[in-house]
Amino acid sequence: MRHIAIIGSGPAGYYSAEAAQKKYGEDVAVDIIDRLPVPFGLIRTGVAPDHQSIKAVSRRYEKTNLGDNVRFVGNVTVGEDVSIDELQGLYDAVVLATGAPHDRALDIPGSDMNGVIGSAAFVGWYNGHPDFKDLDPPLDAKSVAIIGNGNVALDVARILAKTEDEFVGSDIVGHALNSLKQSKVEQITFLGRRGPHQIAMTPKELGELGKLERAKPYVEIDDFPDIGDDAMLEPGMRKSVTHLRDFLISDPEESLKPLGINFDFFAMPIEIQGDGKVEKLIVEKTALDKDLRSAGTGELYELECQMVISCIGYRTPPIEGVPYEHGRGRFANSDGRILPGLYCVGWARRGPSGTIGTNKPDGFAIIETVAEDIGSGNRKEGREGLDRLFGERGVETVTFRDWKKIEEAEVARAREGSPREKFTDIADMIAARD
Repeated sequence: MRHIAIIGSGPAGYYSAEAAQKKYGEDVAVDIIDRLPVPFGLIRTGVAPDHQSIKAVSRRYEKTNLGDNVRFVGNVTVGEDVSIDELQGLYDAVVLATGAPHDRALDIPGSDMNGVIGSAAFVGWYNGHPDFKDLDPPLDAKSVAIIGNGNVALDVARILAKTEDEFVGSDIVGHALNSLKQSKVEQITFLGRRGPHQIAMTPKELGELGKLERAKPYVEIDDFPDIGDDAMLEPGMRKSVTHLRDFLISDPEESLKPLGINFDFFAMPIEIQGDGKVEKLIVEKTALDKDLRSAGTGELYELECQMVISCIGYRTPPIEGVPYEHGRGRFANSDGRILPGLYCVGWARRGPSGTIGTNKPDGFAIIETVAEDIGSGNRKEGREGLDRLFGERGVETVTFRDWKKIEEAEVARAREGSPREKFTDIADMIAARD
């Protein structure tokens, strides 16, 4: 029997568990350990609440948990309740699938000012993550600057711009919806260092931006290369750029919409200014070199805003005793191997890149690596040893059966038109299982 511990219950963790099931059948016992009492990581607290079709992938992960050889162990903080060294003593392989839940730092003057928010915090706030339930973003702001030209930036803008009716069918948490209903935002500006041909925005998300009830997106024709150059782009990017070009077409009725969404390309924020809170952003115009890298031109302008949301990427939090690459924000590894018996997968391995689906081949590949290393197993205690340790320490864990009770309670308390109302407090989650 092989014993495998997977730290993190998001897509990378569950795909790895599925791979272990398919590789070994009944000759493996997998424990999926998570800090929260609820599973699915990024699917629950990262995917936009109005993208329910994407969240449906969690049903696949549920099937993985139905077998006796995979179990969910929630409400456990690795590094506090149990150490990596202890887990390695109990399991043949320990796989870190912790994702990249922390914001990459916005390293400019004024970034610590009130009104500057990282996307992990903002997305966590409207998605009901317990860590960010008390965020209280300044939605009395009339102008918001969003730094970044990726899908997370689009999600943030769309959530800020939607009407209450447009949230029907979503699982945005009640406290966020109530705050957004009182929002005073009239202007949203995307800032990206490069141009329309270098965005990391996908066609679906850009298309959604052009269909909002009260918001109109705008671009400047001078930011675009010749339209003939679009033919050189790969099909997905070409479709995204086509959406951007559509934003050039000004429908007189749409121009009357109360909220404008501007794309500022070739724009590099260099300082946030204000008297204790955000008042304006100092931006430097950029240009691309022959390798399509951006560089400042020295030309500056000011952008008035009262909130700045940084969507410039994520990083994996370090764990004591695990080698870490601070420059890349991930665990130091060679093809997923960190140390003997210790592995990483997903964003914890490669950094925050790719889609949810990218984690499937990653998860299957890491189990092949584990198989090469551990053979038939080393006769370690596995879950029996973990349960004994937690019993001695009084650690209260949450099972997958408990999670289903929590989920049932969330569904029961949903407002009309919503699939669920998430608990945002860990104590409430645990109480709901009883």
